Amino acid sequence: MTLNDAPVPASLIEPAPGPLIEARAISRSYGRTPALREASVSVRPKEILAIMGPSGSGKSTLLHCLAGIFTPDAGEVWFDGRRLDTLKDAERSELRRTAFGFVFQFGQLVPELTAADNVALPLLLGRVRRRQAYRRALSWLERLELGELRDRRTGELSGGQAQRVAIARALVMEPKIIFADEPTGALDSLTGEKVMDLLVGQARQEGATVIVVTHDARVAASADREVVVRDGRVTDPYAIGVSR
Repeated sequence: MTLNDAPVPASLIEPAPGPLIEARAISRSYGRTPALREASVSVRPKEILAIMGPSGSGKSTLLHCLAGIFTPDAGEVWFDGRRLDTLKDAERSELRRTAFGFVFQFGQLVPELTAADNVALPLLLGRVRRRQAYRRALSWLERLELGELRDRRTGELSGGQAQRVAIARALVMEPKIIFADEPTGALDSLTGEKVMDLLVGQARQEGATVIVVTHDARVAASADREVVVRDGRVTDPYAIGVSR
């Protein structure tokens, strides 16, 4: 047996990281209409996951349950070793302010505020000093090539520019996870591709996990892995965190 054939000591083998966030057989209904039916999915740290499926399949509901916005009727949601769905509303809100970042289809920016104001807002809500908050906000706007638009109201920006501001706002808090719900749905294909490249590229640089809901295969192609939601169930065979 040569040196290269020698077994690697078990102490030197790094175990695969466990899930950062996980849904375990969660169900949720709106009245008598089921949106999720025992859906399970697991996401590892620093992974980029795309959740795909047709309209009405339950993919956005799954995202909102993972983010602690909705509470499932049954099942469990775990984040970083903590049971998320049983936390008090104030505790879940605190996680959304500090550990989670969000990018939605229409940005959900405050149109009367400037780009810098919108990016600094979560920092100010987190009681970061004003000067430091705006310094960090401007740094992110520069990284996303929006520095010259920092004093422009976001209601005056193009769709692509507004989504880049939303990405800056999501990343400025240095979150562990970014939840993106159809982030390119209101953009043309070229602008959408650029926005996804920026979101994924910056998230990788920051070591953040990204969970993106989309029905666009081109958006999903930016991810490390895809799962498919149909009729409220995660049907992809790789839904429990095994990369293809």
